[in-house]
Amino acid sequence: MKKIIFAAILLLNMTAFSQTEDSLNTPKKLVEDFFKAFHEQDTVKLKSFAVDGMKLQSVSTDTDGNTKITSEVFSKFIKGIASIPSEVPFKEELHEFKIEENGLLATVTTPYSFYYNGNFSHCGVNSFQLVKFDGEWKIVYLIDTRTKKDCN
Repeated sequence: MKKIIFAAILLLNMTAFSQTEDSLNTPKKLVEDFFKAFHEQDTVKLKSFAVDGMKLQSVSTDTDGNTKITSEVFSKFIKGIASIPSEVPFKEELHEFKIEENGLLATVTTPYSFYYNGNFSHCGVNSFQLVKFDGEWKIVYLIDTRTKKDCN
């Protein structure tokens, strides 16, 4: 009986360790870590989650109701995060994760609400496009929507 209990404990420990390594390298974990670094204004970590030349775009509507797309260089995004004064709180609150993983590609979609200095700023949806390089996920493209309407 002691041998059976010992074997069961050993198997449980091996399963727990293998799951830990896999759970640290998932598309969801990458996006969660990205936002942790974002909120901490850790620009070194933010850069480590993306490939060189990562593309960033935002979709919104202008005052006439026309759809517009704006592009931003990742280095400018990083400088913008770093320039937010430490006494000004900001938070991008993610509401859920939708993840589609297919081999070396993954898409992570996250509806969000953004707050700046304690006030609601806008809401929308982030769509992260990820590629797995040498077993590690990296962000290659991020597009989001931005609006102040229908933010339920």
